[in-house]
Amino acid sequence: MAFRNIFRQPFTLFLTVLVSISPTIQQQLAVGDLNALHQIMYTLTDVKDGSFFSTWNFSSPGNPCYTFAGVTCAVVNRQLRVITLCLGTGLSDSPGLAGTISGDGIYGLTELTQLILYPGIVTGFIPSQIGRRNKNLRVISLTNNRLTGTIPASISELQNLHTLDLSHNKLTGVIPLALASALPDIRVLVLAYNNLAGEIPEFSDESQLIHLDMRNNKLSGNLPETLPATLRYLSLSSNGLWGPLNRVPSSYLVYLDLSMNQLSGPIPDSLFRPSLSSMYLQRNNFSGEVPAPPPSSFSVPYGPGSTVDLSHNFLSGEIPNFLDGVETLFLNNNHFTGKVPESYVGNVFAGTTRTLYLQHNYITSFPMEKGKEMVLPDGVALCLSYNCMVPPAVGLTACPASAGGPVSRPFRQCSVFNSGNSIG
Repeated sequence: MAFRNIFRQPFTLFLTVLVSISPTIQQQLAVGDLNALHQIMYTLTDVKDGSFFSTWNFSSPGNPCYTFAGVTCAVVNRQLRVITLCLGTGLSDSPGLAGTISGDGIYGLTELTQLILYPGIVTGFIPSQIGRRNKNLRVISLTNNRLTGTIPASISELQNLHTLDLSHNKLTGVIPLALASALPDIRVLVLAYNNLAGEIPEFSDESQLIHLDMRNNKLSGNLPETLPATLRYLSLSSNGLWGPLNRVPSSYLVYLDLSMNQLSGPIPDSLFRPSLSSMYLQRNNFSGEVPAPPPSSFSVPYGPGSTVDLSHNFLSGEIPNFLDGVETLFLNNNHFTGKVPESYVGNVFAGTTRTLYLQHNYITSFPMEKGKEMVLPDGVALCLSYNCMVPPAVGLTACPASAGGPVSRPFRQCSVFNSGNSIG
């Protein structure tokens, strides 16, 4: 399983192995840990024969710490103990494991610092007492399986927990309140792609969380009054969140995705800063004009790799000048009026803006130099269809099927938003 950059993608797993004393070949694994591994293997199986558990041979004289796949040990209080357990191969072509996670097995590994379950078809519940029996856990990653039930409240007792990833399962219920307020060391919290409901809990003022991903659930209500000031990645898309953005997330954010909710009201001007280089607010109910941010926000302008998606809202007014440097910009399906700023036109034909979607607005002009043939660079996508003008031919490249073809809006619609303007 490939782990990707935390600031650009949904999840990064921090693997931190703390070894007190290096084990020696002569030392034997503690009996309790050996029995725990027996229990774990008893309730799990390879989907494909020989993929993972073929090395777990309990009749072999070899030490499991050196021969069992996925097992890492260290000497703790003069005993050889399991500190890391990675279940499955993690290979992209592996079907993973099936079965259930043995609570008795996991509870027996009391010195465990990392519990990782790679993608497979494991079902059942997360062991309910994991937070009380495995106090040293720093990493829990149980992603891309078929786990059901609720998130155990006992996880909030893991005071050393750094990373919790339960994404891509079938978990239900609400998010335990203490999960957001009682874990002082947590930095990565990923609960995406489950069936979690209820409101997002309030976070502690002392939270040091930098990566929060709860997208594709059934969460509702407003955004929390307090979100961690340290956040750099926040994704809450595809939920049922509603209400205005009264409180702007962390000033350290580089990635924000609140798309496909029911958020409404104006977009705060403080969100428009080039340091927030990936912002997705599409398919909400935002309204009003796009506010100009303070000049101090643009000490470094938008540049390569930047994306802003404000499409499918109810935004109005003229297209703001300050977004002209965004590489991938979606302003389509709003109520924007007036002319497209010349700086946008120049950046599109220069290739610094790679995607500019303006279809389904009330725009009256896309100013191109008359008498000069202008050709879009390769790979540049521009869409201007269904506005209050006849779109130029270059404005129909890479339009999606939903754009409606090379047509203009009916004049009666345009007159409502552009009084006194004519199509052309």
